[in-house]
Amino acid sequence: MMFVPGNNPGLIAEAHIYGADALMFDLEDSVKLSEKDSARFLVYQALKTINYGDIEKVVRVNPLNTPYGKADIEAMIFAGADIIRLPKSETAQDVIDVDEWITECEKRAGLEQGTIGMMAAIESGLGILNALSIATASPRLIGIAIGAEDFVTDLKTTRSTEGSELFTARSLLVFAARAAGIAVLDTVFADVNDDEGFRREVQTIKQLGFDGKSVINPRQIGPVVEIFTPTAKEIDHAERVIEALKEAEAKGLGVISLDGKMIDKPVVDRAERVLKMAEAAGVIKR
Repeated sequence: MMFVPGNNPGLIAEAHIYGADALMFDLEDSVKLSEKDSARFLVYQALKTINYGDIEKVVRVNPLNTPYGKADIEAMIFAGADIIRLPKSETAQDVIDVDEWITECEKRAGLEQGTIGMMAAIESGLGILNALSIATASPRLIGIAIGAEDFVTDLKTTRSTEGSELFTARSLLVFAARAAGIAVLDTVFADVNDDEGFRREVQTIKQLGFDGKSVINPRQIGPVVEIFTPTAKEIDHAERVIEALKEAEAKGLGVISLDGKMIDKPVVDRAERVLKMAEAAGVIKR
């Protein structure tokens, strides 16, 4: 998911050419107060007129308790955004309040209720402690994410290269997302010149169980795709697992085995995920 500042006309116009799976047009932190209204208009016009193809269009709006939040949401729904991303979510009520306003805006736009999805960014200690209730607060919610800069500030610390200050929060966020059955995305890596550090962080969050990562520069997209794409060896093993499952089912066998080892449901589930990730990356077709 690539961040696109809502006040950057050049990047807004070209964002879809870089290969991100989702674009997140930002009306919040990257836009200063004097440009809030003009950024909203700019993103509105872009979503109405630019063909972004099948790339998911996400808009990070300002909080409802600001003078801009409601106007942001209404404009983006009428513009054709796919997902509204809530910043600084701390309680389930934050999600519920936005859900109710989205429902009202859907009615005005003539859309079926539930058309617009939601994401919640969690950026404080309170938000992390309430992650499960946030993740289950609305059927619209398709994912949650961590916003590290605000989070470490709230914890009165700073970001480090090894990310030790984020380990607990990241883990709790993954737990909440899995319990809710939704996606979970990691935060941005701000130093675009530290390629090694970026790759190390992407490998870490993949191992923790994240579904993807937010990026701020087009050149960060490639490493994320590369690291999350299953290897040829992983794909081959996954295909063999699924084939063994089909053979066992065809023979009416209750026990599945491959290379002399029993295959149980977790192994099958992991194999399915590997193949889905490979398909999403365009490595295989199913």
